[in-house]
Amino acid sequence: MHALSIPTWIIHVSSVIEWIVAIWLIWRYGELTNNRAWWALSFGMLPALISAMCACTWHYFDNAESLEWLVTLQASMTLVGNFTLWAAAVWIWRSTKSSDVTDELTSTEPLESEQ
Repeated sequence: MHALSIPTWIIHVSSVIEWIVAIWLIWRYGELTNNRAWWALSFGMLPALISAMCACTWHYFDNAESLEWLVTLQASMTLVGNFTLWAAAVWIWRSTKSSDVTDELTSTEPLESEQ
């Protein structure tokens, strides 16, 4: 008897593929907007990808006791991934705040107080 059913495998594998595609799309968005904060997000997503791959690997080998270290690695990568995603989100938020200030300073429209 295998650890996971076929439908569950489909969910696991498609989730990993979706995460890889999301990383790539976010990287491309960072290139198109020339905003390195989005590149940080794509890097920040890697620990979560490693976590998912650990889970898939462990299940592929039917949850073998000899591979239980993968469960610890998965949990660790989930924790690290939560912090890296938080840090990337803060970086993106700060980059939008600084671009808002720059937009206001370079705007040619008169301020409300000047009207």
